[in-house]
Amino acid sequence: MMDAAARRRVRSLVRKEMRQILRDPRTKRIVFGSPILQLLLFSYAVTTDVHNVPLFVVDHDRTAESRALTDALTAGDWFHIAGSSDDPSDLERALDRGTAAVGIQIPPGFARDLAARRGAAVQVLVDGTSSNTATVAQGYATRIIQEFGLDRAGITDRGVDLRTRAWFNPELSSRTYNVPAIIGVLLMLMSLVLTALAVVRERELGTLDQLLVSPITAGELMLGKTIPVAIIALIDLVIICVLAILWFDIPIRGSVLALLVSSIVYILASLGAGLFISTISRTQQEAFMSMFLLFLPAIVLSGFMYPVHTMPAFFQALTVLNPVRHFLEIVRGIFLKGWGFADIWLQLGAITAMAALVLWGSTARFRKGIY
Repeated sequence: MMDAAARRRVRSLVRKEMRQILRDPRTKRIVFGSPILQLLLFSYAVTTDVHNVPLFVVDHDRTAESRALTDALTAGDWFHIAGSSDDPSDLERALDRGTAAVGIQIPPGFARDLAARRGAAVQVLVDGTSSNTATVAQGYATRIIQEFGLDRAGITDRGVDLRTRAWFNPELSSRTYNVPAIIGVLLMLMSLVLTALAVVRERELGTLDQLLVSPITAGELMLGKTIPVAIIALIDLVIICVLAILWFDIPIRGSVLALLVSSIVYILASLGAGLFISTISRTQQEAFMSMFLLFLPAIVLSGFMYPVHTMPAFFQALTVLNPVRHFLEIVRGIFLKGWGFADIWLQLGAITAMAALVLWGSTARFRKGIY
């Protein structure tokens, strides 16, 4: 426990740090405006949903049945006609130039074979440059064509009445899945940016020497550097959650208290990593580069962009040491699945252990490198 004098020193340092952060208009824009901008960009621009795929049609049959198949493909919002022709070379050029992502070629006699139930053939060509779009679009086209063939052949009893339902995300919207995870990305980014430069800035401005000759200890200096950033990160958390609920209509189905507690622990882990970078860097440029050297692999190995279970076994094991991975599981579970403390204790325990370890390491490194 700190005595009264230590508490006064920490409060004075916290006030100094808050004034220094909020005094600069550019810093205020970065701290409070950047999370909103990044949330909007990530939510609208980063999506795995596939809609309005450009489709090129080569119809050699030119019958009511072939036109009905084209109408079936464009009935929803999955495909739109980007062009049509009688020449297959036009389809190849459209795929080569990128003006079409999917092409279908309906051969002569399509309607005749369909009526005779001889198995009418349709060729589907997919631009595989984007593997995700190609896989999803190919699945859409295949299912629509199969449904069309069964309906036209008069096959109504297929033996199985298949009814699917997606839990937690009924519309299968990538935005519903991504927005909660963006909380983890932005909290870590803001915590790293503000703390990785903390000690280095004092060293470059020459004020670190003044702190060293003052009665303040290494632990008190670490507290004075982390508390203001933690407060700002919690304000950003509130802003992001309000936007997620009111703008993107993604309710918090789980425990708000569990979200708050896990966010505080996660912020402490991020602050500890930022402070450690600050203690091993000599210049702000070096600290900034080191921050991104840590941030980018942490995001890649978190499950934010790619599911962890699809990674090679070595990298799956490596993600266990990544606090971002555990926090994304927590925040997605709380937002989408209604999780509470009973569901997050394992991930919360892992983040707590990492936060304690990295805060201890950054403080020890500060004492060794400065004093």
